[in-house]
Amino acid sequence: MDQSIDARPATPSRLTRARRLLATAPFTARLGMVLLAIYAFVAIFAPWIAPYGEVEVVSRIPFDGWSAEHLLGTDQLGRDFLSRLIFGARNSISIALVTTLISFGIGCLLGVFSALIGGFVDQAISRFVDALMSVPDLIFILMILSIFGNSIPNLILIIAVLTSTRFFRISRAAALNVASLDFVEAARVRGENLLWISVHEVFPNVLPLILSELGMRFCFIFLSIAALSFLGVGIQPPMAEWGSMVRDNAALINMGDITPLIPAASIALLAIAVNFVVDWLLNRVSGLNEEG
Repeated sequence: MDQSIDARPATPSRLTRARRLLATAPFTARLGMVLLAIYAFVAIFAPWIAPYGEVEVVSRIPFDGWSAEHLLGTDQLGRDFLSRLIFGARNSISIALVTTLISFGIGCLLGVFSALIGGFVDQAISRFVDALMSVPDLIFILMILSIFGNSIPNLILIIAVLTSTRFFRISRAAALNVASLDFVEAARVRGENLLWISVHEVFPNVLPLILSELGMRFCFIFLSIAALSFLGVGIQPPMAEWGSMVRDNAALINMGDITPLIPAASIALLAIAVNFVVDWLLNRVSGLNEEG
């Protein structure tokens, strides 16, 4: 009996495609991925990595120096600085990530819906977004927090709503280009509702561009939370947060101690790592080739 031979090439597995993708990534992108993996590991396993508890007072001496028992010394209340730094990673990154995802959902869904509906509704939403974007974010956040209180849910919701305006602008602009294509018109003719068209037809085609913005917005939100905590209106004690750790231990700088600069360096390093990865993703989306 003759046996037919399938000459079609085997489809590479997801793991193989991921390896090829990483192999073509530039050094900066791979460095960013490694740093992000380290940050994620520390944030997830903070309770098991930290030598002491987040609010545990371990020394009667405030601002105790570096030692074998306390590798980075203690803070102004005698708490282990290294443990606070590790728990600060969990608190800062998790709150910024949740805020970014909420902002992403609000802005993208509203932007796609606005592009598909068009007309007066689209113009009304766009003008409202323009009005929100015209107000300086930090001043607006400080004003709202002074009215409703600086709890973590309020902080997340306020920053998410303000940041969603950026996602709205990008998703709406991208969706307007996709909405005029034939497959979207075919879905309208079939009688599909706006939600189905948004989720199945428009959103998958604008997602790569929006994902690059997602990383940029995460950096912005992370830095905003750190700045608010530095000013005393962000994440409140006794929760550890890198911005507030810089403020609370700033007196050590006058003594020639660089310990307060470690949380600041951690903030900067995370932002750099995210930007390395985002730049690479943006180049891939735009079709640019990057050597190195």
